[in-house]
Amino acid sequence: MPAFSRFLRYFMSAARQGSIRKASEELHISASAIDRQILLAEERLGVALFERLPSGLRLTAAGEILLGAAQAWQKDFRALLTQFDDLVGLRGGQVQIAIIDALTKGFVPPVIRRLRQEFPSIVIRISVMQSKQVAEAIVAGDVDFGLMLHPQSSRELSVRAHTAIQVGFVSLPDHAIAQQTQARFSDSALYPIVAPAEPLAVCEPIRSMEAATGIAIKSVAASDNIEMIKSLVRGGVGVGLLSSIDVTDEVARGDLAFTKLANAAAYPLTLALCVDRARQLSAAARLLLGWMEIALDDIGQR
Repeated sequence: MPAFSRFLRYFMSAARQGSIRKASEELHISASAIDRQILLAEERLGVALFERLPSGLRLTAAGEILLGAAQAWQKDFRALLTQFDDLVGLRGGQVQIAIIDALTKGFVPPVIRRLRQEFPSIVIRISVMQSKQVAEAIVAGDVDFGLMLHPQSSRELSVRAHTAIQVGFVSLPDHAIAQQTQARFSDSALYPIVAPAEPLAVCEPIRSMEAATGIAIKSVAASDNIEMIKSLVRGGVGVGLLSSIDVTDEVARGDLAFTKLANAAAYPLTLALCVDRARQLSAAARLLLGWMEIALDDIGQR
């Protein structure tokens, strides 16, 4: 069900894309129809909404005001649909969440399986993103809540539950460092290191440890993809630096070993369950959120 008039959908797409042509491709509507609606609205409102430049469209001051109002209306409409969903109760509904890649094999699937067993009519939509993207999706209202590493302080985000995650060396099970229960950050100088790269959240505590110890990691390889880092470690390229949740399944199967950093506790990596402070969640979303809080608390206790 479209939340807005035809004009507002056309206008928001053109503003987002900065081009009538790109808006046409996004909406699968002819460019002339979109342009006609915008010109008609400008005539009726008595103000120009876009500056038409050789490189595309740029919002005028009036256009910026209208875009802000339209985005607010969009959020309000979603809140209205949430209230309608609550009237229906837990017989149906949809929950949209965002998680980081490391949790696709962790505690999240069992929680969702339990919800589906008890309430089979509820549909769960899961987006897998980088931590920064999870935060952006929550604030934008694209998801009901999200799980991310190292959330930054924000007026919009509220942390409902969190737990500290260990950072450490990832190696083959027969590697020398795997025989230790914990190792110091300075041990990174003893082995070829496969390092994480931005925007992976584990980069931040590693940078903090480099600054505190004066030891700069000299990596033989680096990647912004966790699966790539694990593949390089399995291939014998070197020892990786990751968080414990990145290798939960591999450690359980005996494919890889995780050795926590003894001095990592001073630079914790936080896994947090976050919501938008202003968002009104549906009954189904509140139920799943509560179960996620319990699961996260269990991880912290373990």
